[in-house]
Amino acid sequence: MAKTDSNKTSSKTKKTGVEQMLNQQVANLAVFYVKLHNYHWYVSGEQFFSLHVKFEELYDEVTLKMDEIAERLLALKGKPAATMKEYLEISTIQEATGNEDTRGMVQQLIEDFATLSEEFQEGIEMAEKAEDMPTSDMLTGFKTDFEKHMWMLRSFLG
Repeated sequence: MAKTDSNKTSSKTKKTGVEQMLNQQVANLAVFYVKLHNYHWYVSGEQFFSLHVKFEELYDEVTLKMDEIAERLLALKGKPAATMKEYLEISTIQEATGNEDTRGMVQQLIEDFATLSEEFQEGIEMAEKAEDMPTSDMLTGFKTDFEKHMWMLRSFLG
């Protein structure tokens, strides 16, 4: 009997960790979404036309991924953060400073995608330990997409 109760507790603990991780990623993507809008609105210079469009593509993609993660969290009976205050408290992605030049914007996005990719990898491993393959699969796909964005943005910088 004690063994069964122990397994239930262990499973619940793992689930809670997955839920916390997913919630942090909701917050990260919300802050990232706002940062991408900032860059979209304030990019200037020779690369304006290409980056203005690219930043819009990225924030459209990020909002879909944020929604998918929040919905996964709800499916797990978790409660996603849904206010800017909550996002800023738990996010590991920082807001735009407003002082980035065009090259700095692109470099910061590369760094943010790298942070997200690293954290998604940790989340993949956590989800697999909790035997939550849908979460693992979702994060694997997102990580793949973000790694491609890093490559493209690094190529843009030369």
